[in-house]
Amino acid sequence: MSDIIRFTNGYLAQADGTALKADLYISRSTGKIISGQQSYYTTELAPARTIDLQGGLLSPGLIDVQINGAYGVDFSELEDGDAGEAAFLAGLDKVAKRIVETGTTSFVPTIITQKEELYAKLLRLLRPRSTPASAHSLGYHAEGPFLHPDRRGAHNNALLLTASARPPIESFNKVYGPGLDQPGVKMITAAPDVEGVMECVENLVERGVTFSIGHSDASLEVAQAAVDRGANMITHLFNAMPPIHHRDPGVIGLLGDPIREAYYGIIVDGLHSHPNTVRIAYGAAPERCILVTDAQWIMDPNLPDGVHHWREGFSFRKEGLRVVIDGTNTLAGSAIPFDQCVANLSHWAAITLPQALVCATHHPAQMLGGEVGRTKGRLELGMDADLVVFGWDGKVRSTWVMGDEVYRAPDVTQGDTIKPLKEVNGKAEH
Repeated sequence: MSDIIRFTNGYLAQADGTALKADLYISRSTGKIISGQQSYYTTELAPARTIDLQGGLLSPGLIDVQINGAYGVDFSELEDGDAGEAAFLAGLDKVAKRIVETGTTSFVPTIITQKEELYAKLLRLLRPRSTPASAHSLGYHAEGPFLHPDRRGAHNNALLLTASARPPIESFNKVYGPGLDQPGVKMITAAPDVEGVMECVENLVERGVTFSIGHSDASLEVAQAAVDRGANMITHLFNAMPPIHHRDPGVIGLLGDPIREAYYGIIVDGLHSHPNTVRIAYGAAPERCILVTDAQWIMDPNLPDGVHHWREGFSFRKEGLRVVIDGTNTLAGSAIPFDQCVANLSHWAAITLPQALVCATHHPAQMLGGEVGRTKGRLELGMDADLVVFGWDGKVRSTWVMGDEVYRAPDVTQGDTIKPLKEVNGKAEH
């Protein structure tokens, strides 16, 4: 019996930002994109299912490389003991199962600055992980503790560190422990202008770590030096760094560097960056733009606005998509779903939906590199069948992970322009 699924009557989002009118074939048994013609001549079997896209857009699954938590789960919180570890993994799996509603099929759990002794425990639990009918957890993103205190944002100043050991890399080894040498995708956000950090960039990159410049007061020259040593990402552009100045544009000035082509993450919620600022950044370097949510555990469409306890001595205040530390105006991550970031970028930068999708699929996959860069982020033969069906209004119709449909939007209410996917062959599975 055939295990092949055919998507037809729609458009395929390409890595160059175009949309191709074509069919796509996937294999459920391998979880890969395949050649429909080759499969037919090999097996002489027609597809088991044909999905009518009804003119919609089929995209690679979204990849969020900066997400602190969601749906009540905080990736930076870990209780002691075996029960605490089990609860942490259950929370991680809960997010992975729910987040496919936003079109996200892969994510990099992000932990913010913590007590030094907690890192080795957390990073061991944040190795690459996949569970049925859920998004892939690709590894960890450690945001801190080697950050500049003047640009700390919501990070606890008392927990920030410098790389003052000799040699400086021993400071990183001590904090992250065995986590630095675990397999899988890893990201570290650090400030190259903090004591000792610049000397560690090359060593970290050689060990497979993606070094991202963030929470930094660095001049443009310092940022350029970090990129020359291997840094290839900027964490949440415009936030937790000096504003651009015409005589020293600082970290933001990397957007204008035609040689040092570092990617930049940007939170497109209208709060962390003004829509006009988003348009300026995208216009300066569209080929390096990466959408991120920077979502906190408070990201949950069902969670009401108001004050919500975070951890001892801290609470969040949620006002729609705006999340601040209660009693301040300090932004503390976001509450925006990833698919809304894509729609916002399309609208604010005046680009097509396929162009915006490149910044949430192909670019993050290439930035992370390694196995992720080889298997995700493009609708090409042999790539993972992590897919999202979008309406042209940017809303998610269905999400597929490794060839299986893991989410389908509920039936639309009267007046909504989105319709459920239609099965051409066979009965719907939902």
